[in-house]
Amino acid sequence: MENVNLKINGLNVTAPAGSTILEAAHLAGIRIPTLCWLKDINEIGACRMCVVEVKGAKGLVAACVYPAAEGMEVKTNTKRLLDSRRRTLQLLLSTHDKKCLSCVRSGHCELQELCQELGVEDEDYFAGEMNHYEPDTSAVHMIRDNNKCILCRRCSAVCEKVQTVGVIGPNNRGFATFIGSAFGMGLGDTSCVGCGQCIAACPTGALYEKDNINDVLEAIADESKYVVVQAAPSVRAALGEEFGYPMGTDVEGKMAAALRRIGFDKVFDTDFSADLTIMEEANEFLDRVQNGGVLPMMTSCSPGWIKYCEHYYPDQLEHLSSCKSPQQMFGAITKTYYAEKMGIAPENIVCVSVMPCTAKKFEIQREDQYAAGVPDVDISITTRELARLIRKVGINFRSLPDEGFDDPLGESTGAGVIFGATGGVMEAALRTAVEKLTGKELEKVEFMEVRGTEGIKEAVYSVAGMEVKVAVASGLSNAKIIMDKVRAGEADYHFIEIMCCPGGCVNGGGQPQVHADVRNFEDVKAIRAKALYDNDSAKTIRKSHENPSIKKVYDEYLGHPGSERAHQILHTTYVKRTIN
Repeated sequence: MENVNLKINGLNVTAPAGSTILEAAHLAGIRIPTLCWLKDINEIGACRMCVVEVKGAKGLVAACVYPAAEGMEVKTNTKRLLDSRRRTLQLLLSTHDKKCLSCVRSGHCELQELCQELGVEDEDYFAGEMNHYEPDTSAVHMIRDNNKCILCRRCSAVCEKVQTVGVIGPNNRGFATFIGSAFGMGLGDTSCVGCGQCIAACPTGALYEKDNINDVLEAIADESKYVVVQAAPSVRAALGEEFGYPMGTDVEGKMAAALRRIGFDKVFDTDFSADLTIMEEANEFLDRVQNGGVLPMMTSCSPGWIKYCEHYYPDQLEHLSSCKSPQQMFGAITKTYYAEKMGIAPENIVCVSVMPCTAKKFEIQREDQYAAGVPDVDISITTRELARLIRKVGINFRSLPDEGFDDPLGESTGAGVIFGATGGVMEAALRTAVEKLTGKELEKVEFMEVRGTEGIKEAVYSVAGMEVKVAVASGLSNAKIIMDKVRAGEADYHFIEIMCCPGGCVNGGGQPQVHADVRNFEDVKAIRAKALYDNDSAKTIRKSHENPSIKKVYDEYLGHPGSERAHQILHTTYVKRTIN
């Protein structure tokens, strides 16, 4: 690859040809601030925070879109530039709801951070007319508050380009411009899939999940209720970021300890029901292969993906596995098998889930998720909400000892924990399906071909005399590519894993906010996923069908994978939806 040589603040810098000034500066350890730029997603030079001086250029140029060229001389920190950036911030604040103390993003807000860095004071902005918007609360999972929107368009770019849903965008023109849905619809009335990637992209408090912390505390305070909690695999790979740990630190032990101190009656692990999911899903796959069922079979763990399929590919729903997601399976088995075992009425159990995903808030309200006649899961909170809850009740997270989960719904395998990474469900299923098909123990349980953060991965495995072709996709733009092939009859896969969020659940819309400076230059997905694969490698048992607690559930209650009782409790149905 050819390079270009330029000077930035008098420093000689070499960057790959095709780099922007901002990217070249990053290579030299120079940070140029920005509020709108997301690499390969939102490269529009709209916010004007990244303006720099280029020798010979007329006026200031946007570093995020201006190409670095041979011999170019750039200044990034002159008084003129600092004054320009302060003025830009003042203009943004002139129409911004400045209730920072009550804002969910305070301390994690990119606008707030830049104001602090550049010395913009509370009253240091231009006074004048302001627009006022009623927050959009129509969606189950999130709130849009345009009073805090800076029109960076990151959210609409992610929705359109990364997820191919495109239910939000700029409306009106000039001073009246706002981000919203078409025809004045509330977000909840559109084909929004609830993924929360717009929240993850937003630099301010304009977008945030609906908070259910108080619902959790009220349930715990109710002495008539038995409150259990489950934590998803990828939560342990990201929660530590909220408390100052490096990205990718596995805080499973401290997380379990924190949940216990919050006051839950039992602290369980969604990894257990991930293993349970594999038992049912692998059995369903083998049944389809051996008995002429609909192929390819597609995973059903990601509620954002399920809702996307229902809206945009309603004619392809027969390809979906009928298995509930691990979140829902956990709730279902808790309020049936566990309730019976403990002698507790299902209606007196409150099942709380901690998820990396905002779409889970929609999933708990879906039809056909009432195995015991009551909702399988009662409350779903995000990783961010758990962090706020930990702080709210006064727990010093970093000082906690490492503790384990409670039995029996806390015992899991390495197959369960890798569910949080793209390719993890496929790999976990293959570990079980291959052994079931061949009747032989795997010499090596790693299926490296389906690992990695690429948007689409394919592999072919020779199993028991047949060629099994699989595909893995993450991010709905990649799901669309696969689904268009399936719809056209051009896909010869047997099994497909699809995750709604790019990189899988580790990059879910409910995970800790990541500053754009990090998102743009670090592979967040891979860093967090490594924590899960390391956790898997350290496990003594790494295949779902070898989990002793799973075996016990089948022996004592379910009978066998795919049994009539298993179908009643652990499987579900789907709904054909329209596009709005």
